[in-house]
Amino acid sequence: MIKKTIIAACCLLASLAPHRASAANDKPFVIPELKSWKGGEGLLTFATAEGQVSSLKPCIVIKKEAHSAKVLEVARILAGDLRKSLGVEAQLPQRSKAQAGDICLEIKRDKALGTEGYTLSVTDRVTITAPTVKGLYWGTRTLLQMLDQSKGKSLPKGTVRDWPDYSYRGAFLDAGRKFLPMSMLRDYVRILSYYKMNALQIHLNDNGFKQFFDGSWDKTYAAFRMECDTYPGLAARDGYYTKREFIQLQELADSLGVDIIPEIDMPAHVLAFTHYKPEIGSKKYGMDHLDLFNPETYKFLDGLFKEYLGGPDPVFRGKYVHIGTDEYSNADTAVVEKFRALTDRYIRMVEGYGKKAKIWGSLTHAKGKTPVKVKDVLMDLWSNGYADPDSMIKLGYDVVSIPDGYVYIVPKAGYYYDYLNCKWLYEGWTPANVNGKQFAERLPQIKGGSFAVWNDIVGNGITDQDIHYRCMPAIRTLATKMWTASATKLPWADFERQAKEVREAPGVNYAGYHPEGKLQVAEVKPGDTLPVDNIGWNYEVGFDIVAQPEAKGTVLFTDGATTFYLADPVSGLMGYSRDGYLHHFNYQFYPGEKAHVAIRGDKEQTTLLVNGKAVETLGVKQLSFGQRGTMYYIRTLVFPLKQAGQFRSRITHLTAEAVK
Repeated sequence: MIKKTIIAACCLLASLAPHRASAANDKPFVIPELKSWKGGEGLLTFATAEGQVSSLKPCIVIKKEAHSAKVLEVARILAGDLRKSLGVEAQLPQRSKAQAGDICLEIKRDKALGTEGYTLSVTDRVTITAPTVKGLYWGTRTLLQMLDQSKGKSLPKGTVRDWPDYSYRGAFLDAGRKFLPMSMLRDYVRILSYYKMNALQIHLNDNGFKQFFDGSWDKTYAAFRMECDTYPGLAARDGYYTKREFIQLQELADSLGVDIIPEIDMPAHVLAFTHYKPEIGSKKYGMDHLDLFNPETYKFLDGLFKEYLGGPDPVFRGKYVHIGTDEYSNADTAVVEKFRALTDRYIRMVEGYGKKAKIWGSLTHAKGKTPVKVKDVLMDLWSNGYADPDSMIKLGYDVVSIPDGYVYIVPKAGYYYDYLNCKWLYEGWTPANVNGKQFAERLPQIKGGSFAVWNDIVGNGITDQDIHYRCMPAIRTLATKMWTASATKLPWADFERQAKEVREAPGVNYAGYHPEGKLQVAEVKPGDTLPVDNIGWNYEVGFDIVAQPEAKGTVLFTDGATTFYLADPVSGLMGYSRDGYLHHFNYQFYPGEKAHVAIRGDKEQTTLLVNGKAVETLGVKQLSFGQRGTMYYIRTLVFPLKQAGQFRSRITHLTAEAVK
């Protein structure tokens, strides 16, 4: 007999009102698109006769088996997400038998579904089955998206069978050149999980381009983002992750089906290391390169990796550790062989600590004789010139498709993509296409794909929220293409329209998306707390003011990370600060002046209007560095609303709304 673990999670107290339908239900919209749907007739309804969602009271049936605790944890996460998504209090009382209206979770063998597939059946109850706990968890993500789109009122009857085409479905964030707060990384784990993406690679060190820093390596920005005891002072002063919080991030990710892949990039992109220890920098190839002929280089790197991989309680907890190995010079044979030897050395070092190594593909660029380990190594295929896909696969590498020409975002750099061409990706790309090299779908060595955000241009005004707005279309599109691959059926126009209505994740609204209507507050008094944290692009925030003299630094609103000033701390003009950048409008009020103020913001600019007249627009500004090039400087604003400051002026008739 097949052993089963059953959890009847979420007795919905459904009013199972009869529903007649003349045809089978259409496939529900879910990201990623469902592989298989057999539509039934009618709805499983959870609303009362008055149209209100009935109380959700999760119920559990557990048989004492090995998976019971893990399945219970899935049920607990589901209950919490139902509370966050639908605003209902979910509990887990004991029940001996599943009933109509329940949500049942069951471990059940099904070889065809692999390790991440699941079935979801909607009849007079919801039953999710899967061969593994992870598959069961992915099934709950589908259920949540279906419930969320109906506001929790109903589900179409029918049966889902769903499984991924690719086992690696990832995102990459460059935190080395642009510090990304831990709160963002934790939210991104939740977002990726909601879309069944299962890998987040975090680039922990890098540096800017010296042409924007007077052509001097000494002045060029560089950062390493991990707390470090072996080399005190190595961690960046403008932002780093403590070991404890990085461990907690990995623990959260593990509970939500996401692998955190930390990357220490070397032997290029290492200016943070050579600022700390200049003698290990290359005088020949630049101080962003390590000197591969200096024994001190290897002592430094050994100590660094040991810090995070060694001991009984290592900092890096996941299966993979990324060791970098991209974009080193291949100017002569000797340096190529040293590069290959270094790559092999640190693959084996990582494996010596019980992990698997992940590397950037560079072995075509660094073609030589020194052997580099292949077995159990995962290679990022990003540039066909650096690593020819055919050659790497023939060598035996398992690979991740992350082609720079298709899936690289570099915000406002003027090269690669500012926003990905999601229409083209949706209609024409799968991980089997590596920068134009087309392979068979589901080729075993192509484990999956990823997109990447590189923050190359240090100091260009880009904030974490600017990055987020670029990520969300990529996440929604590529989650679909890495799970459903070429089997997508929904036309792009329909996908794009419906995707915008799927929330980021339960309890997550990083973009400040509020389509429901207009926020209105008759009068805002100093210290007031408003019902929303912020409002994102495209928006208009308006208010009436009777102005009083305000000291420099007087806050109108803040959400903790972003502040809008009635008088900014430097000039005393109206302005805003976000992510370390301060901007102002050339405007301040006369004492006693009465006016209506409006602020409009979108993905390119922020505009101040007074009495209906545009005073100033802070848009993209070009900064010239002479022959060294041009930087595009961004002054966008996601408007903060969470907390009113301590101002003297009178603020009335506050409105905030999304606009087209």
